[in-house]
Amino acid sequence: MRSRVSPGLVAALLLLTGSWGCGGEAAPNDPPTSSTSPAPTPEPTSEATPAPTLAGTWTEAQSEAVLSRTMRVHVAPDLSHLTDGERAAVRELLAAGALLDRAYLRQRHPAGADALDFLVAHPELTRERDLFRAMQGPIATTLDNERLAFLSVAAETPARAMYPEGTTRESFEAFLVAHPERRAELLDDRTVVWAATDERRADALAILTRHPVIEGLHPGLRERLTQEEDFLGVPYSVAFAEELVPVFGHLFAAADAVEGDDPAFARYLRLRARDLLADDYEGGDAAWVTSDFTGHLNAQIGAYETYDDPLFGVKSFFALSLLVRDRARSAELGTAVTAMQGVEDALPYEAHRRVRTDTQVGVYEIVADFGQARGTNTATILPNEAYLSRQYGRTILLRATILLSPELFAESERAFDAAVAPAHHGELRIEGNFHRTLWHEVGHYLGVDRTEDGRDLDVALADTADLFEEMKADLVSLFATRFLHGEHLIDDARLSAIEAAGIRRVLLKNQPRREQPYQTMQLIQWNWFLDRGLLSFRDGALVIDRSRYAEAVESLLREVLAIQRAGDRDRADAFVTQWTTWRDDLHGVIAQRMRESERSRFALVTYEALGETRD
Repeated sequence: MRSRVSPGLVAALLLLTGSWGCGGEAAPNDPPTSSTSPAPTPEPTSEATPAPTLAGTWTEAQSEAVLSRTMRVHVAPDLSHLTDGERAAVRELLAAGALLDRAYLRQRHPAGADALDFLVAHPELTRERDLFRAMQGPIATTLDNERLAFLSVAAETPARAMYPEGTTRESFEAFLVAHPERRAELLDDRTVVWAATDERRADALAILTRHPVIEGLHPGLRERLTQEEDFLGVPYSVAFAEELVPVFGHLFAAADAVEGDDPAFARYLRLRARDLLADDYEGGDAAWVTSDFTGHLNAQIGAYETYDDPLFGVKSFFALSLLVRDRARSAELGTAVTAMQGVEDALPYEAHRRVRTDTQVGVYEIVADFGQARGTNTATILPNEAYLSRQYGRTILLRATILLSPELFAESERAFDAAVAPAHHGELRIEGNFHRTLWHEVGHYLGVDRTEDGRDLDVALADTADLFEEMKADLVSLFATRFLHGEHLIDDARLSAIEAAGIRRVLLKNQPRREQPYQTMQLIQWNWFLDRGLLSFRDGALVIDRSRYAEAVESLLREVLAIQRAGDRDRADAFVTQWTTWRDDLHGVIAQRMRESERSRFALVTYEALGETRD
């Protein structure tokens, strides 16, 4: 177990994740520090452990090749309309976010937090700090789509820090086949798998002793950890106690601060604080998706998305996203999703179901993002667990800050115009991707939500589950657009804009790695659209035949829904293999044209609320 975090180190973490070279001054709209609130017994404080001895491993040329293609996106919402209580809550939630950011770094790489400590101690390493911020850790994606360490840490592996070092899918699956009674525990989405060494076992038991509240929320855990052999299934509340225990306190303090302005939001924060220590999110999720928050704030808090687990695709990663509601845009979009049941009933599969048409849709400005949510995240629909969404519904968070960013759209438009024939130039419009993204998120709620024999999709499809779920959502968004147009709920101009955004979505600048679910499902769509004649390759560019749009989308959507319904991982894997062909004389030509058009490939997001400036 890593050494405990002192208050000084937490402050340094806030500086590192927020105030690169900005003097650490608070933004004008920052709320004052609020008082503390009741929390579980905190980790004993001590002097911070000296930063580990690491070093940069990239040359200046290697670093600049990436940084010169990194756009800086500055997030600076107007917080002047917040109440005093909301401003105090913001301060507490930013502190909680910094801690969850550290937990996320620990999840992604065994040396992720060590690298953070090293860079805090060496502010002169400006290139390394910017790479770390843009890449969320010590491993960078190069312009050739390789993942390489730029600090002297071990190479990235599929096990990340969520399974024992050296674990492969084949070896771990063999263990689970021999011990099927351990599968649910070890592949739980909020459990870290540790090797059952005496040292690791002692670490876990010591945390339970130090934090009786965690042990009380996990009856039988001590006995299980004492008896388990080979592997320990360690709940996140134990593995990340050094972060989650103080986060509990910050969430209670934020709830106290906002109680008078938005009691429903305060209740959610208290429930979510308990959720993090119980590793059971039902209470907080139920409040989150069914409550009517009357104030200005909303927040995504916890471990939800599994994209960072390439081994099995089941481990969720920490995030916190602090948001301010855009009430006018939210009200406009809220009326659109009342057509969800009609879209569900029209989807090309037979096992239709009733869906909740009162799903909350909110449009937001970002205050700050942490962990898995950091960067240019456009939207979220949560919770992911099928039983929770069936019982309580889901909430959709659209981040207008990113979706309507002129800088990001300009880069996307350059790539689109480089890829397609001149006749299609100008067809991509900023509002098209905004509405495509809305229906992508709605698409997660529609269609197959469990297999024909009742299994959850992530269990049945394992490492292919995220890929097929994202592809389903992409295709539902385009299918829904045609349905809504047929019902006269959207006009020709919006249909055209959304369908252009659907084409831009599938075009890639590099051949994807199999572990990249988003890029892999984009390549599948690209190839399917070529096969069905929606796209054709002529004179070095892509030509779009809109008359083939509906059939191309519906036919692929039918295949995706059938694979999800069957829940056959081998069938899913074979489909991926069949449709991920990359031809240098076609895909490579388009990718090269897009690369030549680009001014940036990556993004480093800075946040006014954390004291940062644009530069």
